[in-house]
Amino acid sequence: MLSKGVWDVKDFQGKTVFITGSSRGIGKEIALHLAKAGANIIITGKTTEAHPKLEGTIYSARDEIAQTGAKVTALALDVRDDAAIQHAMSIAAQEFGGIDILINNASAISLSDTTQTEMKRFDLMFDVNVRASFAASQAAIPYLKKSSHPHILILSPPINLNPKWFKDHLAYTMSKYGMSMCVLGLSEELREANISVNALWPKTTIATAAIQYNFPKEVYQASRKPEIVAQAALCILKQKVTGQFFIDEDILRAQGETDFSKYAVDTSAQLKLDLFLD
Repeated sequence: MLSKGVWDVKDFQGKTVFITGSSRGIGKEIALHLAKAGANIIITGKTTEAHPKLEGTIYSARDEIAQTGAKVTALALDVRDDAAIQHAMSIAAQEFGGIDILINNASAISLSDTTQTEMKRFDLMFDVNVRASFAASQAAIPYLKKSSHPHILILSPPINLNPKWFKDHLAYTMSKYGMSMCVLGLSEELREANISVNALWPKTTIATAAIQYNFPKEVYQASRKPEIVAQAALCILKQKVTGQFFIDEDILRAQGETDFSKYAVDTSAQLKLDLFLD
């Protein structure tokens, strides 16, 4: 359980945060919130040039975060390349004197059934979701062991074995639960090293490119803004707790939040519950 109390502008002063998939969406929003709370930020992602469908690049995200006054750097990174992950971690640690927090946010999605899932799409989801979470955590551990407030946060769901979450998109479900299994395993493996490892998942769908391009338009309108996930992430990261699977709304309610309408894309739309939550 988290103790009550919201974050303030000094909670992450001087802490260095490495975030995968942070050019846009949830990753960028978490980066912005942490930057405003005093953290040094490492933005990573594949998008280095403007994309016709995807908003932003690692450099536009860097420039936006720099406006908060935070120290920030942008590193081009394909999380499928473990050598590149290790190199990026090394660069970040050299620039900022270490790494205190790793956020495994990068994710690939394909809501297709087994016969419609090409193996290259299967491999992409497992490489970006499971393998990259493992590889980034592995690369970060030596730096986290030197930190006074080490934490790994993985954007993955609580494991729900209701068959309905497997029948329509088996490959995607397995890949996201693989990320969640990293939380279960790493939290125990790293407990003696005092490295916290937790998961965060939104209660509703979040207005990101993944929702925009994989769901009907009405689902996007029935979503919440990434800000709610970022607020919840900071509540988790400021405390020493490990091995937990947190839901964003539940965290903020426990912190005393009562007005969730401010997070809605469209306050007139009925919110859409996210995947893996009954």
